[in-house]
Amino acid sequence: MADLNDILQRLEPSLGKCTGAPTPLDGGITNHNFRASLGGRDYVIRLPGKDTRLLGIDRGAERVAADAAAALGIAPAVAVELEDCLVTEFIACSELEERELERRVEEVALALHAFHHSAVILPARFWVADLLSEYAQIVSDRAGSLPEPYAEAMTIADQITAVVAGERRRPCHNDLLAGNIIRAQGDGRLLLVDWEYAGMGHPYFDLGNLSINNGFDEATDERLLTAYHGAPPTPTQQATLSLMRLLSDAREAAWGVVQASVSELDFDFDRYAGRHFERLLETAEHPEYGEWLAIAGGDLDGQSA
Repeated sequence: MADLNDILQRLEPSLGKCTGAPTPLDGGITNHNFRASLGGRDYVIRLPGKDTRLLGIDRGAERVAADAAAALGIAPAVAVELEDCLVTEFIACSELEERELERRVEEVALALHAFHHSAVILPARFWVADLLSEYAQIVSDRAGSLPEPYAEAMTIADQITAVVAGERRRPCHNDLLAGNIIRAQGDGRLLLVDWEYAGMGHPYFDLGNLSINNGFDEATDERLLTAYHGAPPTPTQQATLSLMRLLSDAREAAWGVVQASVSELDFDFDRYAGRHFERLLETAEHPEYGEWLAIAGGDLDGQSA
């Protein structure tokens, strides 16, 4: 708490006097999050975990992305950024109901489309194949060992990258776990939070990441793509989304591996990585995988701006 108390003192000149004790917020597995009241308003203070820069996080890109998303009405406003924390407006929210994201997938699709097609340029690049190589090097530098599936995951990532590399880079969120989508109390709108992995990347990674992390079925994926493009999806769009579901698992598995090497948080990162490796390799063995590779790589935006 010593660091948090110091941060609160540094925030008081701009946000007002702190009242009451800050309370921890659940849900994060990379950072420590607290709710605090300053100047009569509530804020979320996020303290980065140890060595989070090694995970491919660019705090400057996070701030730019969070500001841009707030301006679009799809994220809480950034209040203050210090060197060692980010402070955002606290939004009273309710836990999402089971399958709520499926029921409201069109709303998330439109939010992502707005962000992807905004004018913001993020000072960071997000490309999964490169990220996997960087993670492997970090583990090696720390005298760690990579699990056996890691090499195959890198091969799959390279195969997918080879067919989608021509897509224009756009600003992306890149971490659409269920916990990073909240429902605001009052107006009930969905907001995207935790922009720390934001970077210029492939917009379909966001769609695939959202889909697989939230258990979407084929019908929900079709609704996601239809809302995103404003028209029924083409075979190229469907195949690319399917491939990005795999690429998301490759990223999550590799993230778990490097977190096991650098993090001090109480979380079973090895088990997390193992689950994603297993699903990735199982899906890559399906005959459809080769078909998706053959179909993908076309014009994803052919039906809409």
